[in-house]
Formats: sequence, structure tokens, C-alpha cells
Amino acid sequence: MDTIKSFKGYGKVDPVEEQAFRRKTRKRLIILIVSVVLLLAVIIGAVAGTLIHKSNNNDDKNSVQNSNSAAQSIKAVCSQTLHPDSCYNSISELNKSNSTDPEELLKLSLQVVYNSLSELKSLPESLEKMTDDLTVKKALNVCQIVLNDAVEYAQDSISAMDVKSGEKLLTKSKIDDLKTWLSTAITNQDTCLDALDEINSTFVTETKSRMQNSTEYTSNSLAIVSKISGILQKLNLPIHRKLLTKSESEIESELSGYPEWMPVGVRRLLQSGRPTPNVTVASDGSGNVKTIKEAMAMVPKKSKSMFIVYIKAGKYKENVVLDKSFWNVMIYGDGKDLSIVSGSLNFVDGTPTFSTATFAVAGKGFVAMDMRFENTAGAAKHQAVAFRSGSDFSVFYRCSFDAFQDTLYPHSNRQFYRDCDVTGTIDFIFGNAAVVFQNCKIMPRQPLSNQFVTITAQGKKDPNQNTGISIQKCDISAFDTLTAPTYLGRPWKEYSTTVIMQSNIGGFLNPLGWISWVSGVDPPASIYYGEYMNKGLGAGVDKRVKWAGYKPSLTSSDASKFTVASFIEGSMWLPQTKVMFDSAL
Repeated sequence: MDTIKSFKGYGKVDPVEEQAFRRKTRKRLIILIVSVVLLLAVIIGAVAGTLIHKSNNNDDKNSVQNSNSAAQSIKAVCSQTLHPDSCYNSISELNKSNSTDPEELLKLSLQVVYNSLSELKSLPESLEKMTDDLTVKKALNVCQIVLNDAVEYAQDSISAMDVKSGEKLLTKSKIDDLKTWLSTAITNQDTCLDALDEINSTFVTETKSRMQNSTEYTSNSLAIVSKISGILQKLNLPIHRKLLTKSESEIESELSGYPEWMPVGVRRLLQSGRPTPNVTVASDGSGNVKTIKEAMAMVPKKSKSMFIVYIKAGKYKENVVLDKSFWNVMIYGDGKDLSIVSGSLNFVDGTPTFSTATFAVAGKGFVAMDMRFENTAGAAKHQAVAFRSGSDFSVFYRCSFDAFQDTLYPHSNRQFYRDCDVTGTIDFIFGNAAVVFQNCKIMPRQPLSNQFVTITAQGKKDPNQNTGISIQKCDISAFDTLTAPTYLGRPWKEYSTTVIMQSNIGGFLNPLGWISWVSGVDPPASIYYGEYMNKGLGAGVDKRVKWAGYKPSLTSSDASKFTVASFIEGSMWLPQTKVMFDSAL
């Protein structure tokens, strides 16, 4: 029996015991596997937690570093502005990606401008509901017009920064455009205040207060644009330049540097001289329509091709306003003494100065040739504008502008006048455009008995605006018997900029040459007034004013900054009109 038991213990297994053994083994194995899995889970969790913690710490550190870098970049950019605090705060609020790229920060600053102006443009309408005074309502209507346009210029500026995927472009021409449009946006806001201020409206204070943010933001963006090249160099970032392909280069050479917004077909059409009109205006019924307004109703809005209107000889007594949606309109007549647009709106009879214009344009690319624009209200009616232009790249050739006070209003943007006549009394060339007059006849006339004559009144308010009045190679002589004290101009605003160059000045001029806006108070040193190589009996500068901001004899280097090529980039867009111009001194 013992032998049997021994053998049983060395190899032979009872079926019942074997089944029990297998159950125990399976149970132990399951426990072991579960234990291993749990242990691995604990280990993995611990490791993952450690890694995540480290990653979060690194992310936090990177986030802080990125935030600090972005803050430093914004501060560097905003240090160039007149309002660094509002600049920093407004851009930081929108800089969600912590960008340090000056171009991206510029784009954000433009968005800030657009947002603030969009909020502001509803103000005139809300104020208009608070008054029954018709004169105030008219001034608020001016505000509505110019603030709406300012919003569009902000939008234009943002659009100019949009480029194709993979490209980064901030070319000189684009910088010039941005400076011009932002300068205009500032001017437009100021024009609203001027309209309210000239009627002593009680809304001036509130409007100025509500406008503070938008004016500061626009000024900030303009400063950044104006200084962008220096900022990029300081941060060791190159300014982006577009590389032309060979074919593009050949086209640009062939077309003498025409602007991109002018279609090639139109450029070539204008080189042919007086082109075939789309519509002819004739008061005697011999044309397509009898009035200029009828012709303008046929102009397609925001047209990229030139719409040409021929205005036959005759006097057209109407007030014509072409808003910012009228692009590339050209009008020409039979001569500046034959095709005449005449109006008589004036300030004394209750119209804001801005709205008194017999003919007004705001859309880009306006051209006028062989036309006369007049306001017949007379000296007793004070402000009475013959022509107002806020048209960028506008050209006036062999035209006449005739009135008394505030005759010609180059309101804003880039403008050029060649072989034109301008007649008037007080501030009869005024505004805040970047404007050059060449080979023009500028003719002061006798005012009312208690008045003096000032040829210019320039309204630059921000040091970074690329604006001013340049009178080059013109003849400045009396229109009639002129006995009233007569001056070349007076500084209208803090940074007024006016130069008279290479012109003939008659002996009628008061030897002081210029006069202050406020009698007996010298203008601030921030103005820029100067003369360069003028001739004639009134050209002597020995007895001129002694203002800190006046330069009686500009250097050739300084004077060259106010030529067509330097001041309004005329070489890029003037050739399209076939209008002669001198690009340099």
C-alpha cells in the first residue's frame, strides 16, 4: 500500500485533484495579472503626471516669455507715438497671439482705429436728435459725411495690409498710401470739430470728448506707419519689398510707373490726350444731358475704369457733390473761361464752410481739365468755396477757381494743380491735403474795407501727417487794384506747413510776408513755413516775420522735399493724365 501511495505521489494525479489544482492556478494567475496591470497603471500615471507638470511649467514659462516679448515689442512700437499709453493698451488688448512682429502690430493698430471710428460714426445722428437748430443739423451732417469717410479710409488701410498667402509686403508705396489715408482720417475728424466750432455749437465739447480715443488711435497708427522703417531696423527686421518678375518690370517701365489701381487700358487711353467721352453735357441740348448732375448719375460706383464727361461751353448753375464712391471720374470743358460751374452757397446764409463748395469731389482719381469753378456769393458772405477736393491722386489742369474767402479747399489726400488760376481774398487756398501748385496764377483780390488778404491757411494738426501746401514756379500777382494788407498765408493749426518756391511775387505783398492766426501771438515753433529762390518785388525776405518755425531761405535739400516727386509721389501717378509737371526743383 505504501508503494502504491509513493507512486501516486510521483506522477499519477487524481482527476478530481487535478481539476482543483487548475482552478487554484487560474485564480492565482488572474490575481497576478490584475496586480501587474494596476502597478503599471500607477507607474504610468506617476510618470505622466510628472511629465505633464513639467510641461505645464514649461508652457507657463514659455507663455510668460512670449507675453513679455510681445509687451516689449508693443512698447518699442508705441514709443514712437504721441500717445504711448493708449497705443500700448489698445494693441495689447487685441494681441491674443502675443505677436512680436511690428507689421502684425501695425495691423492690430489699424483694427483699433477702425473699431473706434465705427463706434464714433453714429454720434452725429444721435446728437441731431437733440436739437431743432437747422444750422447745427447742417454742421452735424458734415460730421456724418467726414466720419463715414474716415471709417472707409481705416478699412482701406486694413485692406492694404492683406496679402496673398506666404507673402509679407510693406513696400514704400504702401507706406505712402497708409500715411495718406490715416492723415485723411485725422483731418476728417478735425473737419467735424471745425464745422461745429465755426457756429459755436454747444456740441463741440461733447464731440471732442467722444472723439478723443479715435483721434489718439489714428495718430498712433500714423506714427507707427511713419516710423515703421526705423522700427524694423531697430528690431533687426528687414522691410519687405515686392520682387517684380521680368515681365512685370518691363510693364512698369513701359507705363512709366503708373499706379496699380489704374488699369493698363485706361492709362494708355489717357496718354492720347482729350479722350472720347462717355457722356456729353450741353446746356443747349446738343449733348446727351443738359446738366452735370444728370451726367454724374450715370457714373458707375467705385469704377476701376475712367468715366469721362465732356462739358460743353456754357454756365451751369448747380452744386455738384461726388462722394467717396465716385472713382476715376474725368471732366473736361472747352476752356477755363467757357465751361463754367457756378454756385453761391455761403456761410453767412447758413451753410457750413465744408458744404458751400460749388463742386466737391471725394472719390480717388478725379481729373478736371479746361474748366472754371466759381462761387459768386461775394466777399460780404464770408466763407464761400468754389471747389473742394478730398480726392486722392486728383489732378487739375488748366482750370480756374474764382471766389473771395475760402475759394479753393484742397481738403485732404494727394493733389496736383498745373497751369491753373486761383482768385480770392481771405485764406483762399486752405485745407490739409498734400498739394503741389505748379505754373499757376495765384491772384489775391481786394477784400472788404476792414479785411486783410491771406493767400494760404494750412491745417496740419499732427506732426506725422504727410500734408502741406507747396507753391512752385507760380506767379503771385494782384487780380485787381489791391490796397489791403496782403500776406502769403497764416498758420491755421499747430503743424501748419507751407512753402513758396521759385515763384514770382508781386510788390503788393506786405514785407512781413506772413501773419499770425491770432493777432499779436506768434504761432508755435512746430509749424513749417519757408521760401526758396523766389523773385519779384515782393520776394525780399529781409523784413519777414521772425517766427521760430519760419525759414526765410530754405536749402535746396529742404526745398526738394516739397517737389512733386518727393511730396506727392507724382512720378508714380501724374503721367497717366498727360499733364506736364516738373518732378524736381
